[in-house]
Amino acid sequence: VSPCFQGRRHEFTSECCNVMEFGFETVRSMKVESGAWVGYEHASYQGQQFILERGEYPQCDAFGGSNAYHIERMTSFRPISCANHRECRMTIFERENFLGRKGELSDDYPSLQAMGWCNNEVGSLRIQAGAFVCYQYPGYRGYQYIMECDRHCGEYKHFREFGSHCQTPQIQSIRRIQQ
Repeated sequence: VSPCFQGRRHEFTSECCNVMEFGFETVRSMKVESGAWVGYEHASYQGQQFILERGEYPQCDAFGGSNAYHIERMTSFRPISCANHRECRMTIFERENFLGRKGELSDDYPSLQAMGWCNNEVGSLRIQAGAFVCYQYPGYRGYQYIMECDRHCGEYKHFREFGSHCQTPQIQSIRRIQQ
């Protein structure tokens, strides 16, 4: 698929583990007509992740939003079934395995430090309801980590469970995913 909605197209209504199975090398543009989806840089839901909410994404750079990295491709994606903007609840913990100081979240937070979180890291977290996208930097920038109540039973005990590309527990902004 070419940028700006040119070239071949295909409509997906369920997850896609590898776009090559449908004859595409990568996805360069996309329109999300319903629901929320998570896209992955590599096949089999690996690599950098990014949230795809209802709207148009005319080129690869649009997939990542306001990120501190450049996305070259998207080769797998899946719907987020538990996204419910009205009823989202998350508990963040200072250290791994749900230890240390904790904070209860149910809204959008462009800066965790501004809300009183003293650290720029989150060691572990629990999603009681809904789905969130966590960002590496304040202002919803940097790497994205999609956290869902129906993945890992809503429990992310260690930052390495945040995503296959996660190298650090640095999370500084969080927002609810809209369905």
